[in-house]
Amino acid sequence: MLLRTVDREERTVPGIPRLLAAALLILPLQVFAELSIDELVAQTGIEIGKTPIRDSKRWQPPKKVIVRGPEDFVAELATEFPGLELVAASTNAQALAAASDADAIIGFCNPELASTAVRASWIQIFSAGAERCLAADAVGSGDIVLTNAQKMASPVIGEHSIAMTLALARGIPQFAKLMQDGKWDRDLSAAANVMPVAGKTMLVVGLGGIGREVAKRADALGMRVIATRNSSREGPDYVDYVGLSDELFELAGEADVIVNALPLTPATEGIFDAEFFAAAKTGTLFISVGRGRSTVTEDLMAALDSGQVGGAGLDVTDPEPLPSDHPLWGYANVIVTPHIAAWGGTSERRRALVRENLGRFVNGDALYNTVDPAEGY
Repeated sequence: MLLRTVDREERTVPGIPRLLAAALLILPLQVFAELSIDELVAQTGIEIGKTPIRDSKRWQPPKKVIVRGPEDFVAELATEFPGLELVAASTNAQALAAASDADAIIGFCNPELASTAVRASWIQIFSAGAERCLAADAVGSGDIVLTNAQKMASPVIGEHSIAMTLALARGIPQFAKLMQDGKWDRDLSAAANVMPVAGKTMLVVGLGGIGREVAKRADALGMRVIATRNSSREGPDYVDYVGLSDELFELAGEADVIVNALPLTPATEGIFDAEFFAAAKTGTLFISVGRGRSTVTEDLMAALDSGQVGGAGLDVTDPEPLPSDHPLWGYANVIVTPHIAAWGGTSERRRALVRENLGRFVNGDALYNTVDPAEGY
């Protein structure tokens, strides 16, 4: 077994004792039973890429792989793949220091790292969004095959979307702010536009892995679900109607709740703008769990100010992180969470994906969750 670790930089989380912070950093990858690839495919519907990686420009039988993760998990992988030198790295700087002769990098990606890793033929990222990694020339050109974590967090992001929908529909943000002053104000229910969600219409923009999980939960709450997708009109039974992307404005006019579950591509950047919000049903709730730059923030605030949008739940923003003095923080009918919708319950799946893709990489086979540079996802 070949396992090498680079010196760890001490990491602490502000406001959290050091030992507790350390526990939080390692706990998610230690508490779950092993998930098989068949179970993962059944749960998520992930697919194998069309081309074996051995056919890619750079692939050769690998010798060294950089892995982001707790040392115990990297040690497990080293036991399973005894012919590899696995380098455990916890920071980008550590990955960069080891990248020059690495055949693959798991868990890190940026232009500097990709340009330094001149031997690398594969990068696995832990996010679904791939735009930052695709900005690296070697990745965007396809010289380095990129795989992402699409659909690993779809169920919990679906839950987060519904949680924000219900909170806004019941006026929870406004009532929560009264708690600080110990104020009991039952009249606020009218001002907060409290409403039931059963019988209402939800538009899911982007019926991919996340979109399907949102739609499934909305249907269970008695909502009528409509959706858009770029590729076809096909959808699950719990979606009443699937439109193509050119039907977005028309469908927005029917929706009481709109959920942004889109990836960020040139076609989706800034798609939720003043024209879109003007086409939406007056008072609609807007939930964004896709990418922040798909929404024009100033146009969203204008729609909130006019009442065209009745409330917003934002797990992603533009800019991100949202500055402490940004006006969005001051809206009574806006929920902002710091891009954490994917947290909780994803580590088991991510481990299974990494383990399977690493084995496929060693053998030169096609990988799961291969990103198409031309499509951006």
